[in-house]
Amino acid sequence: MQDLIESHVTKDVLVDAGRLTALIDEILRADGCSGDEANCVAEHLVEASLRGHDSHGVIRLPRYHSWLATGRIKARQSLHTVASFGVARQFDGGSGMGQYLAREATREGIALAREQGMGLVVLRRAGHIGRVGAYAEQAAEAGYISLFFVNVSGSRLVAPFGAAQRAASTAPVTIGVPNSDGDDFILDFATSKVAEGKALVAARGGADLPRDALMGADGVPTTDPQALYGGSLTEGLPDPLAGAGALNPFGDHKGSGLMLACELLGGALSGNGTNGPSDPEFGNGMLSIFLDPARFDDLGRFDGEVARYIDFVRSRTPARGTDRVLIPGDKERQTRARRLSHGLPVPKPVLTAILQVAGELDLDWNESSLAVCAPSTAEDA
Repeated sequence: MQDLIESHVTKDVLVDAGRLTALIDEILRADGCSGDEANCVAEHLVEASLRGHDSHGVIRLPRYHSWLATGRIKARQSLHTVASFGVARQFDGGSGMGQYLAREATREGIALAREQGMGLVVLRRAGHIGRVGAYAEQAAEAGYISLFFVNVSGSRLVAPFGAAQRAASTAPVTIGVPNSDGDDFILDFATSKVAEGKALVAARGGADLPRDALMGADGVPTTDPQALYGGSLTEGLPDPLAGAGALNPFGDHKGSGLMLACELLGGALSGNGTNGPSDPEFGNGMLSIFLDPARFDDLGRFDGEVARYIDFVRSRTPARGTDRVLIPGDKERQTRARRLSHGLPVPKPVLTAILQVAGELDLDWNESSLAVCAPSTAEDA
């Protein structure tokens, strides 16, 4: 019901998630990606949109198409081992497709945790890895705890607390804890007040940005995406590096400090590069830690304690104006179920841009081949 309301307000098109995945898969194969790469990235983008993270979802496809054409990211790259010792591995992704590389790096971390009880994986030079929560979900599904600290080199977008100039990337942090009752704890957030993609969604007719999401060049907070994109907003692919303003960090000095820690752990430690004055090559750097809870559970209480505590938190009396208490991951699961049922809402300009890319590649797709009508129910009426 909510997505139907959203589609009327923002003029979204309701599309079938499976068909949209197939279209994006075809586009990426035509752009030179292997079948496994294309399928991995297509599924990741659509899943991000299904879970409500539109900023990391299908809106990214035209940008990936452009980057593949210019060589900013490269198809058919695999993990290259830089260092291997104890429970640790360091990989270079060769500027390949980030979602594919991060998925494989997570597999390596899970394997280490399975063998040793703990795995530590450092990844550098991965093209945009997308929604980091996907890798925490991957680990949790296998029964492992995971922590991720990420930076994006060559993507200086955020002004630290107290500054009016950019000095960091959006620097995501993600923590996943498996829950034997089925609803895993998936904490996943950018350390900027909003992700860059949310500013792009707002600029393309989506939801307005929160108050103080951006910093103007004059040092005054603003919600105008032009602060980030400048005059490039009139172009087909707005450039977030073109504006004179910046994104703001969340949580004032606390969020800003966590953001800078991600630059140091995901950027400096990995060799990916931080967003200092040198303007390093674009790419994601990531420090990942994987833990096998069974190795630490000498009392045999972990599974039960996690499930009981999550149930306890959810059972708390909701605050005024809140329907019920949620844990991290609940909102994404609810949004995914709703969007699978009624159709995935994609802003009309975003869908037009994706279909334009398909046309450039001589792929036979149009809006009618993607659009769906949600089933008529009493609630929807």
